[in-house]
Amino acid sequence: MGVSVKGAVVIARYGGSWRGIKPKVAAEHGAIACIIYSDPRDDGYAEGQVFPDGAWRPPFGVQRGSVADMPMYPGDPLTPGVGATKDAKRLTLAEAQTLTKIPVLPISYGDAKPFLAALEGPVAPADWRGGLDLTYRIGPGPAKVHLAMKSDWDTKTLYDVIAKIPGSEYPDEWVIRGNHHDAWVNGAEDPISGTSVVLEEARAMAELRKQGWQPKRTILFTLWDGEEPGLLGSTEWVETHGEELSRNGVAYVNSDGNGRGFLHAGGSHTLERLVNDVAKLIDDPEKKTTVWERQRLSRMRTANAEERKELRGHGDLRISALGSGSDYTPFLQHAGVASVNLGYGGEDGGGIYHSIYDDIYWYEHFSDKDFVYGRALAQTAGTIVMRLADDDTPPFEFGDLAATVRRYSTEVKTLWQAKHDEIEERDREIAEGAYEASADPRKTFVPPSKEPIPPHLNFAPLDDAVDHLNRAADGYEKAAGHGGIGRLDSAAKGTLETKLISSERMFLDPKGLPRRPWFEHTIYAPGFYTGYGVKTLPGVREAIEEKQWSEADVWIGRTAAAIEREAALLDEMTALFKP
Repeated sequence: MGVSVKGAVVIARYGGSWRGIKPKVAAEHGAIACIIYSDPRDDGYAEGQVFPDGAWRPPFGVQRGSVADMPMYPGDPLTPGVGATKDAKRLTLAEAQTLTKIPVLPISYGDAKPFLAALEGPVAPADWRGGLDLTYRIGPGPAKVHLAMKSDWDTKTLYDVIAKIPGSEYPDEWVIRGNHHDAWVNGAEDPISGTSVVLEEARAMAELRKQGWQPKRTILFTLWDGEEPGLLGSTEWVETHGEELSRNGVAYVNSDGNGRGFLHAGGSHTLERLVNDVAKLIDDPEKKTTVWERQRLSRMRTANAEERKELRGHGDLRISALGSGSDYTPFLQHAGVASVNLGYGGEDGGGIYHSIYDDIYWYEHFSDKDFVYGRALAQTAGTIVMRLADDDTPPFEFGDLAATVRRYSTEVKTLWQAKHDEIEERDREIAEGAYEASADPRKTFVPPSKEPIPPHLNFAPLDDAVDHLNRAADGYEKAAGHGGIGRLDSAAKGTLETKLISSERMFLDPKGLPRRPWFEHTIYAPGFYTGYGVKTLPGVREAIEEKQWSEADVWIGRTAAAIEREAALLDEMTALFKP
């Protein structure tokens, strides 16, 4: 639209992408500061009554939040990639790459309104306009902002709380259950509604322990500190215990607060079957059905014809892939520990997120006021933890994983074709003069420049690897099913146990993703320009999105190699069942 932000203060609306991406992109384009505001269209009066009469954000409610560059790497910005121990070499503040380079301040929509009203220039695109009674414009305009900020650069000690129930047969195999305990302001919903659930699970299992029960594998209950500033407590713990996790980490089960409504689950697709099996056992507190069936029928209402066919015929409900934004990040995407993130919600308003209004009054009036969904989450996560800790072998399933990776492979090939066709068509329209002819001569317009047509990419290695993974998964499931594991002798079973635990690690690339080597998982990663949002097959997908064609070719090969490692491991596990 021909508007430059160089030397200007940018005002950005929450939503669309993670908040930390907004000042990152603003700084890349020369802005000197960034203000982020909450629009009532998203979580204010456009959605319902505002607090204290309703669940939604009032005019002067401010959403706090970190804007550190966590898609680069989370954790202590002064000790990137290593645990923040007393002996760790620390960077200076000036050297810390993930700290935002321009000042950033969140404000309410009540405070944002006069700034937005003073803007001139082109009218904002429709999907950027909000719910305030004004014409949303891009700028610039005559308004000037005096932005005064004070920052506390002291270092503070974080306190992770770790409790352990030792395993009886495999004490060196760890099943880890976690939620963070730090909050922006009061934090009744985020995180205490989840923290209290972890405490209840620990209390229940401690009672079982007193009655003589002991899990086969060690269970670690963890409450992380410093999650809100940047996943600090969990990341530093994972980095400090990286070698032990590589040997011992079976799975990590995360939550990050809880609400009222539907079960939401995301994570490693080796755990998809386990999540489905457990969800079929849990009664929805407010409906006469299981949480699994309620979720299935809810998805049916918004599904297209193909999705409805799958929901009626496919045995398992798909769980989502994980990007970032909570403490599963270092476990899954750095250490390669199979992870799942769980929580209930969708029927309580989100207008108090990260604000002073997230208190017990709000929670008891507008969310899970009887704490019945807290009980449901404890039942769900607790049962998953006990299955992981007590089954004869870790309950990983690879058919859903293989089918999901095939779907991701199809998506990146479709993405390349769409980019190819888009650039080809745009170049043709530029040559024909379509952009110049259709532009309003009274408005500023910057036509796009011609681009080279994308070269053809060789997806054959990826196709071959995906085919191998699907064959290997099918072979393993047939061999291990119907009591197959029970027929193994102790030596073979021990070997199978070790290989199962290492299965998620096969997807790690030790060199890491382009421009952010801390993220090593080749199947799931947060997007470089989405933050929380996941990118699947990230090395390939983001190279295509950024039109880095030679990089895409390299990452097709590296991603295929990771998938081949997983397939080869499954073949090795299948061979254990042969006489």
